Amino acid sequence: MFSKATEYALRATIYIAQKSTGEKKLGLVEIAKAIDSPKSFTAKILQLLTKGNGIISSTTGPGGGFYLEEAKKKLPVRAVLEAVGEDEVITKCILGLRECSDSKPCPMHARYKIIKQQLIQLFETKTIQDLADEISKGKLFIKNNRRRAAK
Repeated sequence: MFSKATEYALRATIYIAQKSTGEKKLGLVEIAKAIDSPKSFTAKILQLLTKGNGIISSTTGPGGGFYLEEAKKKLPVRAVLEAVGEDEVITKCILGLRECSDSKPCPMHARYKIIKQQLIQLFETKTIQDLADEISKGKLFIKNNRRRAAK
């Protein structure tokens, strides 16, 4: 549903929300390893998430790294999608048509309209902190398990 960049942006934001504080900042290598993402790709994603009125904050120098301010943890997950420019994925036509509405529907419109409304509600009501808390309980994860080679 989302691009790899957005998937990693979501994972990185959740991980940073879970593990960082104003005093404890996380390094690029740790974040990339935790979300199972290439380091250089993670760096580009973190750059997107920190620029402007970004979701993630960062500091340089000794003791520097990435962290989420408490206020940012309360943002809806949709804010991450907006930060990486992919929030239209949950609102656009499932078939990619520019014009798709109740008056001019695509073949999937009627059924997908309900799902789309549920997706929008999910991404607007779940906060970054909600997801970080759920992972901290130990039953959910944000990293792919690597398969072991057959012996």
